[in-house]
Order: sequence, then C-alpha cells, then structure tokens
Amino acid sequence: MSIRLPFFRKKRKKLERIKHENTPEHIAIIMDGNGRWAKKKGLPRIAGHKEGMTVVQKIVRSAVKYDIKILTLFAFSTENWKRPKPEVDFLMRLPKEFLHIYLPEMIENNVRIDTIGDFDSLPPHTRKAIIHAKEQTKDNDGLLLNFAFNYGGRYDIMCAMKEIVRDVDEGKLTIDSVDEESFATYLNTKNIEDPDLLIRTSGEQRLSNFLLWQLAYTELLFTDVLWPDYNEELFGNAITEYQNRKRRYGGV
Repeated sequence: MSIRLPFFRKKRKKLERIKHENTPEHIAIIMDGNGRWAKKKGLPRIAGHKEGMTVVQKIVRSAVKYDIKILTLFAFSTENWKRPKPEVDFLMRLPKEFLHIYLPEMIENNVRIDTIGDFDSLPPHTRKAIIHAKEQTKDNDGLLLNFAFNYGGRYDIMCAMKEIVRDVDEGKLTIDSVDEESFATYLNTKNIEDPDLLIRTSGEQRLSNFLLWQLAYTELLFTDVLWPDYNEELFGNAITEYQNRKRRYGGV
C-alpha cells in the first residue's frame, strides 16, 4: 500500500484540478479523420464512422465526469451531402444505431440530447430516432449533448438574417434595436452559451463552416490524432490545456 498510495493521491489530485479549476462549460468538437483512419487500415470509410461512434460515447462519459455543461459535436455538415451516396446513407442511419446502443446509458447519466441544424431536411428515419432521443431525455438536467447535424455556420447566419428582416417588415423589430446580443437569439444556438473550447482532430486547422458566429472568442485546439483514435486521456489533456490559457476577449 505504501507504494500504490502516492499514485492514487496524484491521480485524484489531477482529476480534481481538471474538474474544479476554470473548467470550460461548453466544449465543441469537430470529429474529423474517420475516413483517413479507415483508409490507413484498408477498410471502407463507413468503418471509420462506425468506430468514431464508439469514441463519441467515451467522450460523453468523460464530459459527464468532468462536469462539462454542454458538448456540441459536429456530426454532419451541410456540405457532407456531396459525399458518395452509400456513405451519406450510412451516416443518416448512424444516429439510430448510436442511440439504440447508448441511449439507456445517457438517460442513466442524466444527459439531455438536442440538435442544431436543418432538421426538417433529414430523412424521416433519422428524424424519428433523434426525436425519440430528445423526448426520452428532455427532463434531464445534466450534460447537454448537442449534435450539429446537417449544420452549416453560414446557413445558420443566413437564416437568422432572413428572420430578422421578416420581423422588421412585420413591425416586430426595428433595425436600430438589432445588436450582437439580439442577433444571437436568432441563431440555432440561441438557448446556449458560446463554446469556451473548440477541439478539432486529424491535423486540419480550419473551422469548416462550424459555428462561425459562436466561435469568435473560443479557444482553439488542434490535434493530429484521428477521431477514431481519440480517447479520454486526450480529452482530459485538452481541458488542462484550456485551463492553462488566459482568455482576454480582445483586452490586455
């Protein structure tokens, strides 16, 4: 016991530091690299997406452990429809498969599921699976697991602009009353705070049309690790990296 006890003390101290000192409330992740992971292993691209699904649940468990309030995952972009039809069809079936396996655990862990994006354009079977998950978790008040599905940052902003113009035309709003705060209430993310930390896997260092308005002052972290190889330790390291940064929001 005298040999193992210091190890446990050290590990416990690390977890407490991550959990209590300047923890990001909202983490967004661009889950990139599934296709390249599969290609490296001589597998079809859908194998990478399937493996990536198991990583999602691992990171959800870690987010619950670290008391993260919101986890937004870029699952399918408005540009992803350009991919080969078999791959798109598989991605549209993935929510049903994922939720069939992991929904009971998320309910048990007090996770609430929601989505942002053009929900009405999704196939009926995809919408049905997601609606079921939302309904089953609507009363949970723990981690908000927010899937960006059929989402695009420019599309989000354009829709907001159209709604504002419509409200101005109908006399519900005046041009002079539109500011950053009111504009944000027209975005898909109107009910949640902007991300504190963005993580992108696979080595790419761009936003790829993800949360363009909301990421204005978000801390960005890029890793070369492909999403199917991402794990709880790397997620914890990302939180620690965030804690070591000083956010200035344009100030000194």
